[in-house]
Amino acid sequence: MAEITAALVKELREMSGAGMMECKKALVAANGDINQAMDDMRKAGQAKADKKSGRTAAEGVVTIETSADHKRVVMIEVNSETDFVARDTNFMGFVKELGLNVLKSSVSSFEEFSSVSLSNGESIELARQNLITKIGENVNIRRAKIIDTHGVIGSYVHSNRIGVIVDLEGGDANLAKDIAMHIAAASPMVISPSEIPQEIVDKEKEIFLAQAEGSGKPKEIIEKMTEGRIRKFLEEVSLVGQAFVKNPEQKVGDLLKAHKASVKSFVRFEVGEGIEKVTVDFVKEVMEQAKA
Repeated sequence: MAEITAALVKELREMSGAGMMECKKALVAANGDINQAMDDMRKAGQAKADKKSGRTAAEGVVTIETSADHKRVVMIEVNSETDFVARDTNFMGFVKELGLNVLKSSVSSFEEFSSVSLSNGESIELARQNLITKIGENVNIRRAKIIDTHGVIGSYVHSNRIGVIVDLEGGDANLAKDIAMHIAAASPMVISPSEIPQEIVDKEKEIFLAQAEGSGKPKEIIEKMTEGRIRKFLEEVSLVGQAFVKNPEQKVGDLLKAHKASVKSFVRFEVGEGIEKVTVDFVKEVMEQAKA
C-alpha cells in the first residue's frame, strides 16, 4: 500500500474540489495513484468535470453560530469566485445551514465536517457539489474554528467578511463582544508580547537597526532608539498592548484588568486572506478571442 500523505490529499482536493475525507478514501482505493483517484471520483460524481472546482474562490463570507447557552461557537469561512454569488440567496442559505448543523453536531474540528449532514439529510460535500452545479461557480469551505468553553464567549461579524470569536476567563458577554469588535478592527497577532516568535522580533530589530544607522547618530543612541521601537512594535501587534478602539486612552490589557478578565484565546478570519487572486484582463481576453 502506497503512503497517503497529507500533501497528496491536498493536491487531489485542489484538483477535484471534493472534501478531504472523500479525497483520502479515493487515494486509498487507488493505492496512491492520484490520476486514478481523480478518474474514480469523477465517475462517482464526487469531482466536477467542468473545471469549476479548479477555479480560484477568494470571495465569500464568514459566518458565526453560537449555542443558546453561549458555551459553543462555530466560525466558518466559505468562499465563492465572485462577490455577486457571495450575496446569492442559495449561497447564503447553504452557509447558514452549514453553520447551524455543525453547531448542533458533536464535531470539534474542521477535519470532522464529513461526518455532518444538513437538515435535508445530504452530506456537506454533496450539498456543496449541488450548489456548484446550481450557481455555476466554485464553492469552497475553506476553514473553520469550533470552541467549546466553560468561560465567556464573544463573537463579532463585520459585513460578513471579517469574523472574530473570543474565549474569556472572567468578564461578561458585553466585554467579550467589545474585545471581539476590537480584534476585528485592530487585527492583533497574539494576545501578549511574550507570545511573539523570537525570529519575528529579531527580524524587526534588524530592520529598525538598519533604518536608525542611516541617521548618523552615535551607537548608544541608535541602540536606545531601536529598543524603543521594538517595545512599540510589541505593543502594536499584541492584543493587551493595543489602544482599545472604543476608548484609545485605555489599553486593552487595562480594560481586561478592570473587569478581572483575561483572554484565553481568539480567532480572526477575514474572507480571502492569504489566497492569491487571479486578475483577469477582460478587454485583453475579448480582443484575443476576436483575433482568433
